[in-house]
Amino acid sequence: MEHNQLFDAIIIGGSYSGMSAALSLGRSLRKTLIIDDGKPCNRSTPHSHNFLTRDGATPGYIAEVAREQLGAYPTVSWLNQRAMHAKRDHDMFVVETGDNKIWHSKRLILAAGIKDLLPGTPGFVDSWGISVIHCPYCHGYEFREKRTGIWADAERTLHLAPLVRNLTADVCVFTDGKTVFDGEQRNKLRQLGIRILEQEIGSLEHENGRLKHIVLKDGQSVPLDTLYAAIPFEHHTAIHRELGCVETAQGYIQVDAFQKTTVPGVFACGDNSSGMRSVANAVLTGSVTGAMVNKELADEGLFAAMP
Repeated sequence: MEHNQLFDAIIIGGSYSGMSAALSLGRSLRKTLIIDDGKPCNRSTPHSHNFLTRDGATPGYIAEVAREQLGAYPTVSWLNQRAMHAKRDHDMFVVETGDNKIWHSKRLILAAGIKDLLPGTPGFVDSWGISVIHCPYCHGYEFREKRTGIWADAERTLHLAPLVRNLTADVCVFTDGKTVFDGEQRNKLRQLGIRILEQEIGSLEHENGRLKHIVLKDGQSVPLDTLYAAIPFEHHTAIHRELGCVETAQGYIQVDAFQKTTVPGVFACGDNSSGMRSVANAVLTGSVTGAMVNKELADEGLFAAMP
């Protein structure tokens, strides 16, 4: 593949949203390059749920099928590299990859996703994506009627609490030594029958990632089957900041209803621009992105050709 050719679109990130955007573009005959380093955020998750026709499939299988189907479109190319930098140069975008090559495109799609910043609490990393989870829609059904905990700040806890309580009556909240709830918030949790444990967390006891207990630093051992944890994240790449894309207050890339960022010609899709982290949502936003990029290019080409 010649790296000095001009692509209609370069997609940084080749997981579900990136491949979904590429599918829309490939079916529209757009010359598209996917740049991906093969490190998806959900690689530790054994099964993916709430995605029609693939409910319960492994994340790797879904990605494998998607990439195989993309192979039917000759205008879509794949580069196993990490995108390091990107900038705008007049009417095109210039992307530099880890092998020091330069690639050019008319539009740029940011789909590299985010990286969870896992705490150093013993047992957390080993259980992440297995029994320590983040989403009741992606994983909650499998832990219905189980002993369940929530470890999050006040706002996220109040968001999760009724959703989790709908799945099980045995729910407790951990604050890890912090006082995070005011009187009204405490009353809401008590009305749901949810216990609040404010002691510091010492460790998570598990067997092959399957949670058994949370051990508090005061020595108390709390039997638990699953834990919803809201943890901070960082972007897989800072390219959106290099380009000047505005972020939301929550740290996501700001996009409009058409997945356009605040920088003309730059689009974003998937986990980097939405708090709704699911395969279904990633595919949705990627499909919209591909369609919107194609529409821009089609209008641009048509009107440029008119006298």
